[in-house]
Amino acid sequence: MKRQKIRKLLLTVSLLFFPVTLYYFSPALIIDAGLSGIINGSFIVFVSMFLLAIPFGRLFCAYVCPAGGLQECAFTINSNKPKQGWKNNIKYVIWAFWVLMVVLCYFNSGKIVKIDFWFNTENGISVSSIQSYIIYYGIVFLIFIPSILFGKRIFCHYFCWMAPFMVLGTKIRRFLHLPGLHIQINNGSTCVSCEKCSNNCPMGLNVSGMINNNQIEDLECIQCGACVDSCPRKIFSYKVVPEKGKK
Repeated sequence: MKRQKIRKLLLTVSLLFFPVTLYYFSPALIIDAGLSGIINGSFIVFVSMFLLAIPFGRLFCAYVCPAGGLQECAFTINSNKPKQGWKNNIKYVIWAFWVLMVVLCYFNSGKIVKIDFWFNTENGISVSSIQSYIIYYGIVFLIFIPSILFGKRIFCHYFCWMAPFMVLGTKIRRFLHLPGLHIQINNGSTCVSCEKCSNNCPMGLNVSGMINNNQIEDLECIQCGACVDSCPRKIFSYKVVPEKGKK
């Protein structure tokens, strides 16, 4: 369980720094920068998410994402598992529309004039004015309230505009059969159906139902390792293995 303590500590630190880093995850700010032909911080962050997801999947969501840390704070109030299904596709619609807007903005600007990682921040700090505080608390409520009402990491499942970058990276790894980080299942026949893996999954996935597949392949898996650490039979493990190419 030491790994989970470290993971939660990193999420807490990330959440505490959210007033500083907020604009580097901003879909609106990248549009603003695109209109001026500027490559800004959020552009670089989103591209990095995509590239790092090719070998590591959605590891960012598990260990670094401030929105993930904020939602896990809500577990003490509501730890119910969210319903999986068509609603998971809402985030892809949001993402596709937003990416189209970004492309149009850069196309309209005609050329890239410069790279400015600190674009529209005060010395690199996102929340530095009354207006930015209003935006900050609005986003905090947008992420936190649904988690209280509907369950574990509901924002990640339904609305997150960052997750599709990492899902796309994972799909490219699968298509190219590249090696990557997986949660592997070793000797699933020893499973005693205690459900600890499913109950401890911060994404509320039915982990125990995937044991016969030999590895966790659900695109909603964030590679957090909670199932690895909670299993009394130690049937899960982190491994970097060649991709099977399943889509």
